[in-house]
Amino acid sequence: MLKMIPKSHPRYSSLRQRDLLLEGYKAGATSIAGLIAFGRGEAFDYLLGEKTPKSALPAIEASAALLLTAEKPVISVNGNTTVLCPRELVELASTLGAKLEINLFYRTEERIKVIETLLRRNGADKVYGARPDTEVAGLESERRRVDSKGIASADVVFVALEDGDRTEALVKSGKKVIALDLNPLSRTAKTADITIVDNIIRAVPLLIETVKKLKHTDKAELEKIVSNYDNQKILKSAVTEIQRSLKKSSTQ
Repeated sequence: MLKMIPKSHPRYSSLRQRDLLLEGYKAGATSIAGLIAFGRGEAFDYLLGEKTPKSALPAIEASAALLLTAEKPVISVNGNTTVLCPRELVELASTLGAKLEINLFYRTEERIKVIETLLRRNGADKVYGARPDTEVAGLESERRRVDSKGIASADVVFVALEDGDRTEALVKSGKKVIALDLNPLSRTAKTADITIVDNIIRAVPLLIETVKKLKHTDKAELEKIVSNYDNQKILKSAVTEIQRSLKKSSTQ
């Protein structure tokens, strides 16, 4: 179906993402619930004008700085994220020297295998999450099952897409959490230490670029970037940008 979408279509990117997820569902990587979750995020992306908002840029910079100063950074992936940008997620992990761990709400061994295979096909040498051996305190869902050498021992966890319960549990356990969520009003966005309000297909490439730019920056300067970051201020700015977009649309 991807070949049927002309690149000249005004919403080519959005339609392409939908088809990638549908193909991912047929392959066993994504779930029906995941497709619904994408639709909710897509609605917020539409309100943002389907472009990276200005408020996301300082969040991306702070995220890059935090990940670069982390001792044990982990990038948590699920079916949606892997289907939408597998190569970029692998590149981000490689650039940072971070671990990739699969963590699913609707967990099945088949889905784990499909996602792991997709990540390996895109360059991942090691993928965690297939054989979780410990749990995140305070969680009852399948997301509680994590790897002791991955998320469980991480000091910074990058969580792509909305995941409120786990974000809260990870923060309570003392970990720093970077969330990537198109909804600035979600529990995920409000609970995380840093929230990037943007579409994953735009945000991850920008994050990779920023990590490479800051990679040789002095640690003290990176820590300063993180300490000066105000997540609540950024979330308010994101909401304001949505309001401006709506006002602009209503007057056209």
